[in-house]
Amino acid sequence: MTDGARVPAVGGTRTVPAPDAIARDYLLLALRLDQHTPGLVDGYFGPADLKAQVDIGQLRAPARLRDDAIALRARLADEVAEADRRAWLDVQLVALETQAAALAGDESPYLEHVARCFDYTPPRHPDAEFEAAAARLAELLPGDAPLADRLAAWDARFEVAVERLPGVLDWLVEQFRRAADERFGLPDGEDLRVSLVRGQPWSAYNWYDGGRRSRIDINTDLPVQALDLVRRVAHETYPGHHLEQAWKETDLVDGQARLESSILLINTPECLISEGLADLGRRFAVAPDDHVDLLVELYRRAGLPLADDPAAARAAAELSRALEGPRWALTDIGGNAAILRHADGRSHDEVLAYLCDLGRYAPAAAAKRLEFIEHPLWRTYVFVYAEGQALLRRWLDSVPEADRAARFGRLLREQLTPAAVTVSG
Repeated sequence: MTDGARVPAVGGTRTVPAPDAIARDYLLLALRLDQHTPGLVDGYFGPADLKAQVDIGQLRAPARLRDDAIALRARLADEVAEADRRAWLDVQLVALETQAAALAGDESPYLEHVARCFDYTPPRHPDAEFEAAAARLAELLPGDAPLADRLAAWDARFEVAVERLPGVLDWLVEQFRRAADERFGLPDGEDLRVSLVRGQPWSAYNWYDGGRRSRIDINTDLPVQALDLVRRVAHETYPGHHLEQAWKETDLVDGQARLESSILLINTPECLISEGLADLGRRFAVAPDDHVDLLVELYRRAGLPLADDPAAARAAAELSRALEGPRWALTDIGGNAAILRHADGRSHDEVLAYLCDLGRYAPAAAAKRLEFIEHPLWRTYVFVYAEGQALLRRWLDSVPEADRAARFGRLLREQLTPAAVTVSG
């Protein structure tokens, strides 16, 4: 593995189907909006000539782009026959219209802006939820020190040295790849590489380049713990972002010529689905009965001292699994923190204290979390992880256990909107 840098794909030499008029204008709209909001386009592997047309063309004003989005939405009923495609494009265009309007000086209040971007209104969670999660953690990790200190001390036992990460990552990716192949199949020619990076506001990232290829970056600004590494790898690779995009490129772009899916856009409804499925993916990456064994083997490969005592390693893995539920519940506080900062107008220092005091974040972790929340691009995006997972968990759990893998497979392959997954079917 080597350190990676983003080099966006723009179609390359692969054969890209010709877009219909709706997909063409959608791609042009998104590419033009990205000129005003760099990073909005998270990946592009559509027709290279459209990207070149935007790159060399005249910059289009945000107000004009807002009008373009409204006009394109009005055409959907007449020009798009498939109901699922029409619904998906409609909510995506609402998000683009909303972002263009904000750039033009007509920004909605923060929570209204978020709701229009994701076709989903995030809740403000009661602080009592976080207190209950913290109380459960205090039971599992008893002691006299503050809970944040106890959690930090626990995490320190499982830090994977940076020099060990490449080997551990290669092993984990292969474990999850085999599991995904058994459950969902793999598109022909899919592949990925993993790199270590620093200096980013996120913990890990998938850069999907098209051609069924991804580049995965793991950020080492903060120490990487064993259990968190399992979550990150499943999230970014199999059956998370990489597998989702590889199958959607195969089925939607190449199979059905839905070229609108050859661009990946931040702060749109597709992100709520994508991040939710990526967080839920670990359900299918490793069976619940095998999770402790996986952690014990990870400890060994990471060279952790506790791996020398098999009984202690197994007990630690079991306790890590028990801690995971309430610790995940505490991550919902990121949404509350964003609401406090951007809707309620609370100061940076007040929100930092909120994350430390109620969320039991270590100061460095709280600062990194708030860096993400305050980032111009990610300040809207912060909700998609916990809320996306909660939305999709309800959808998956509404069918029998035996049917859940098939339902998850639909998320990997279909154009589904948040509204489409709020009901069974």
